[in-house]
Amino acid sequence: MFEHFHWLPFLFAITALTMSPGLDSLLVMRNAARGGMRDGLLTSFGICLGLFAHATVSALGLSVILLGSATLFATMKIAGAAYLVWLGIQSLRSAWHAQGMRITVQGARVVPATTSLREGLLSNVLNPKPIIFYMAFLPQFIDPAHSALIQSLAMAAIHFTIAMLWQGLLALTVNRARSLLERPRVSRIMDGVTGMLLLGFGAKLAATQN
Repeated sequence: MFEHFHWLPFLFAITALTMSPGLDSLLVMRNAARGGMRDGLLTSFGICLGLFAHATVSALGLSVILLGSATLFATMKIAGAAYLVWLGIQSLRSAWHAQGMRITVQGARVVPATTSLREGLLSNVLNPKPIIFYMAFLPQFIDPAHSALIQSLAMAAIHFTIAMLWQGLLALTVNRARSLLERPRVSRIMDGVTGMLLLGFGAKLAATQN
């Protein structure tokens, strides 16, 4: 399966993007502060399950495009490149005006497992941005000669693993991670690296003809 797409560059890219401060990390850290390690991990698991839903929707859309027209797929890649460049610019702007993340700390309390899981899953599934991002990001790594769905789900599995590891680390060390991510310098570095990475991938995607 892995020979069907460029999984190594995808691994590096998705790792950097996952570690960039954002809504998912904030929610995991907030819930870990609220209900402890278990709460944080269940929230992360719910978030990561949502990745498969986004990958499936994105892959089905890409499959329709591939079946319809190679030119349309190329146009989609150019549109995706523009979107990635826009995300990169936004990240660089965020790095320039970095203020750090703000996490509200609450006293640890018992939270039902279903509550934590539901919060993470709905936070991800009901957010349209991951679908748009996957539609823009995945074409760079997908081989049109093979199933877009299988490749997309494989990449979602890689994303799932990386996100669970990173968010699990945040939940495990929530107090330390909170103070670290609240530092503007750390936020600036993460946003800056992510912005440059997105600009690079956007430029590469725009230049790719096949």
